Formats: sequence, C-alpha cells, structure tokens
Amino acid sequence: MPESTPPDSEPDSPTSVPADPPALGPALLWERIGLVVLLLGTAAAYLWNITVNAMGNNFYAASAWAGSENWKALLFGSLDPGNFITVDKPPVNQWIMGLSGQLFGFSSASMLIPEAIMAVLAVALMYGMVTRATDSRGAGLLAGAALAVTPVVAMMFRFNNPDAAMVLLMTAGAYCTIRSLRTASMRWIMLAGVALGFAFLAKMLEGLMVLPALGLAYLVVAPTSLGKRVLHLLAAAAALIVSSGWYVVLTILWPADSRPYLAGSTNNTFMDLVLGYNGFARYLGQNHMGHRAMELPEGYEFPFHGGHGGPFGNVQGPERLFTGEIGFEISWLLPAALLALVLVLISRGRAPRTDLMRGGAITLGLWMLIDGAAFAGMQGGMHAYYSMAFAPAITGTLALGVYEMWRRRDGVLGRLGSAALIAALGVWGFVLLQRNSSWQPWLRWVILALTVIAVVGLILSTLPGLSRRLPGRATAVLVTVGMIAGLGGSTAYAAATLPVSHTGGGPSVGPAQPDDNNPAWAAMRKVFGKMMMGGDYSPQLLQMLEHTNTKWSAAIERSSPAAGLELSTRTSVMAIGGFTSDDPTPTLANFQTMVRDHEIGYYITPEITLPDSWKKKPGKDKASKPTAAQHNSADTDDSNGPIWHPVANPALYDWVAAHYPVQRMDGLAVFDLTATPH
Repeated sequence: MPESTPPDSEPDSPTSVPADPPALGPALLWERIGLVVLLLGTAAAYLWNITVNAMGNNFYAASAWAGSENWKALLFGSLDPGNFITVDKPPVNQWIMGLSGQLFGFSSASMLIPEAIMAVLAVALMYGMVTRATDSRGAGLLAGAALAVTPVVAMMFRFNNPDAAMVLLMTAGAYCTIRSLRTASMRWIMLAGVALGFAFLAKMLEGLMVLPALGLAYLVVAPTSLGKRVLHLLAAAAALIVSSGWYVVLTILWPADSRPYLAGSTNNTFMDLVLGYNGFARYLGQNHMGHRAMELPEGYEFPFHGGHGGPFGNVQGPERLFTGEIGFEISWLLPAALLALVLVLISRGRAPRTDLMRGGAITLGLWMLIDGAAFAGMQGGMHAYYSMAFAPAITGTLALGVYEMWRRRDGVLGRLGSAALIAALGVWGFVLLQRNSSWQPWLRWVILALTVIAVVGLILSTLPGLSRRLPGRATAVLVTVGMIAGLGGSTAYAAATLPVSHTGGGPSVGPAQPDDNNPAWAAMRKVFGKMMMGGDYSPQLLQMLEHTNTKWSAAIERSSPAAGLELSTRTSVMAIGGFTSDDPTPTLANFQTMVRDHEIGYYITPEITLPDSWKKKPGKDKASKPTAAQHNSADTDDSNGPIWHPVANPALYDWVAAHYPVQRMDGLAVFDLTATPH
C-alpha cells in the first residue's frame, strides 16, 4: 500500500485541498466490465416489476401524493395536501418521491423508481469506499455486490419508507470519510458532515448512529497533526449542524397556524419529535402508541397477546440480530463480518497510524458494532427492516476482511483466515435456510458441501509440503468457490424477495410471510384493519368522499386509515391524532370551528361488535374507572354484544354523534358534517 501523505505536507490554507495521490493504477478491462455489470445488474434487478409493491406503505405514499399536489405539503412532508398534519418523520424521502410525482405524475412507478435508483447509488458508493480503503477494485466490487444481494436491502430499496434515503446518505458519509483519510482533507470530512445532516432529516437520530465511527476514524487515521484533526472535525460538525439545522429553524420561524402539525410531537415542535416519540422514548419503549384508543370496555380483554409473535415480536439482546425475521433480513453476512473485523485489526496491527485499511476497518467495523448494539438493546417496538441501517457496514467490513486475507494468501494467516470467513458465511447460510427448510431444500446442502470443500482445501494447503506444492491458482479457486457458496444463501433470499409484493407497515423478506401463520395477529389485522392500517373501503363511501367539495373530504382517527382513504379517493383526509391517534390535534374547539366553516365533509370512526369470546373470565381484575373506550361504547346490540368505538378523542366523537346524522358502512360509522346539525 502506498505511503500516506506525511502530516507536514498539508497546506496551511484550510481551503486548499491536496489532490489524492495516485494510489490506483489504470483500471483493468475486467474491472471496468465488472463495475458496469454490477451497477446495471443492480438497476435491472431492483427496477424490474417494481410496481408489484403498489403503494408500498400507504402512510408514506399518501404523503408523496400530497407533496406532488402541494408545495407546502412537499416542504413539510404533510400527510395531506390540506396540510393538517405531517408524517412522523422528517421530509427528505418525501421530497424525493413528491418531486418525482410533480415531474412525472403521481403513481406507484414515479414513487418507487427513485428508491431503486438510490440502491444503485449506494452500491456505487460502496464500491468506491472499499476500493479507496484497499487500493483494490476487486474488493470494491465484492463490497458493492454483497450489499446488492442483502435481502433487507433488496426489499427496502424498492419500498417507500425513509430508510432507503437514510442508508444512502449514511453510506455517502462513510464514503466521504474514507476519501478524507488519505490526505486529511477538511473538504471531504465536511462533506461527510453534510451527508449525515441530511441523513438526520431522513430519519432523525438513527441517521446519526454512524457518526462516532466516522469521527473516530478521522481522529485516529488522518495524516495530519492532532490539532488539525480536531479542527477539521469541528468544521465537519458545523457542516452537519447547518445542513440539518436549517429545517429545524424553519419549523420554528414558520407560524404554527400556517403550517401542518408536526406529527409525533406533544407540542408541535420538531425537537420534541426527535428526542421524544422518535428518539429516546422510542428506544426505551416509552413512546405513546395509541393505547388510549385501544382500551377495551370494562369486562372485555383481548383474547391474545403479542408475545414474541407479533410485528415487533423479537427477543432483546444480541440474539435478536440472528433470530426471527431480523435474522433473515440482515444476519446472513454478519458472523463473517464480525470475524473479518478481528482479522483485519490483527493483520494490520503493526501498520502506521495512518494506515487506510485500518481506517476503513474503524469506519465500517465501528459502524457495524454501534448499530448492532443499539438494535440489540432497543426496548421499544423494532421493525426488522430497521436493520438495513448497518447493511453497508456489514458488507464493507466483510469485503475488507476477504481482501486482507487474500492479500496474505501465501501465508498461514491468509489461508486460515479465508477458511474461517468462508466457514462463517456458509455454515450460517445453511442454518438460516434450514429455518425455512420447505423452500428450495437442495440449496442449503449445496452451499454446505461447497463450503466444506473450500474450507478443508484451504486448511490442508497450510500443511508443510502441501503449501509449497499447491499452486496459487488452486488457492484462488478455493477462495472463489467458497465465497460464491457463502453468498449463495443471501443472494437466493434476496432474489426470492424481489418478485413478492410488499405492502403495509411491516414487510418481510424471502418467499415466506412468517406472521401470516400466527392466528392471533391474523385476527388482529382483520378486526382492526381499517382502524390501524387502512384497507378496503366500500365503493359507496369512496364515491361520497370523491364528490365532496370541502378542504378535507373526511376526518378519521389515525394517519394510516386516513392515508388509505386519500389514496383511494385522491382527496385530502384529516388524520385526527396522527399516526398513533395520541397527537393532541385537533382540539375539540378547533374541530368545531373547521366543521362550522364547512372545511370537513365527513367524520368516520370504526364500529366493532365485541364477541363473547373477548369477555373477561370470572376473577379477572376489573377497571377501576371508565376509560375513553368505555365512554364511547354506549351503543349495544343485544344479539351480538356491545358496539365498541375505539377512539382516543371521546369528546370529539361525542360532539359529532350528538349533532350529525350517521350512516353505517362495512364496520364504519360515517357522520355527515355538511348536514344541518341537530
């Protein structure tokens, strides 16, 4: 590896940035072809039949539609073009999808194609990052390919959640950091800060979890004096604050009554959302999740409990990353990547402080460890797809380890290290495929057989005599066969993910749908489909909303059903209480004013008949005082049991029910707010 630029070679002017030294020679033909195939292959695979995912997550799709219709909705990430309330995330991803809708017309394709293009960009950045850390284009190709065939990546870069934009920006931050390490470039480390600033505006604190890794790598490795390293990091921090803080300032300076309510916050401020609902409260499991609306009347209880089988059902601790849906989504390469980090640090133990390979290992390896530890310890509800946040760290660290062992393949460490990496990949791939043994049962045995052949061959090659007789080409063949086998399980599962339609709030990878076989959660989805996630609505209701001429065609509790109605009718729907129904908006007085000003067409709420099977058994504790749900369950049907109106704002419901006529449609009560009140 070429020597790093000495500390005293950096110009005194902070604006003058030395050119990168020519670490890489001209690209060979196979390297150029490999990069073209990698990027075009990723684009083809991710763009192919992308509309199979329809609207993906209706919650974000409705916001993308709103942004395609209204500039203020685009700016703030509003759920509706009437700008009543935002989604509960910052708007970077909504900007991309909304602008695409404005340019090409809103559709599934215009919304999702930019997500797939982000995958190609992430793969390209992965290639560039590892290539520069190793001075090897082959290692970069391996890193980019490994990222592209990670199942959670194949799923979420064809979906419309903000995770794709966040991960792309985190990867850009890591790439800029690696670029900065060779020459202690303040410009590149500041660009890393800008990338992380926008990652924060994609998904808040989760986008900053890579920050300690990037900062430490620069502080340790950059070839300049300690004082300058600290100064450069302060400049990068300033760049981060400016690139993210402008939006925070915008929400403060913009009059609150002239912008949408910031969903998820308790006081309509952005930082409350960041530090509370989507920050420490979420991590510690203390954020509000619509519990008031979910309280059953006295004498009733849910006949099932989430346990470990629900959408957030996973154990807490390190094993969470290797089990259940999270295991299928992210863990294929994780054991080998952890081993690769150790091998690289051992191999480069005597390298200079400015060693780029070790700098890459610190950047990517520490990112992997921080995110892994954070997700393992998270106490709040964790969707499995959150794990995509450290997919680039896993694949990049693995590529560093494979290259370092390949570089030392003539020695015992290189061959045994390669054997260990291949074993970790192949054996864990076999274990994961065994968990879904009914799908392609032959595959896991082929992977295991090829893994054993490669591992045994590499171990035998270290024996005295054999090591001198075994040609280098044989070692190359064994490593190549082992790596193909090791990546086989992840690749197959990613390929199986691509043609499957993924919609809703908790998509899963592969050919199987683990939750569908759980009777408790199947019943939960059926009973609360319209209340929780939207769903199919009666044609009569949709036609009524389409023919309204009010600012909002309807008002309904929770953002998800509001989003479903918006997408079905292309009308603006007010989401009372936001995503969880617990946001303190609108107040009863505000709602009454909007109704009297003829701004809302209908008020809609679920009506659920409680079956006898949900009654508490004798001896169960009874509620000591009426809850909001009990307050709203006065209607009864003697033949079927009481009618439950699951609302978090009973005062608003009571006022509407007392003054406006109602129609009942497919489990919904629809109140006409344009009628003369009684």
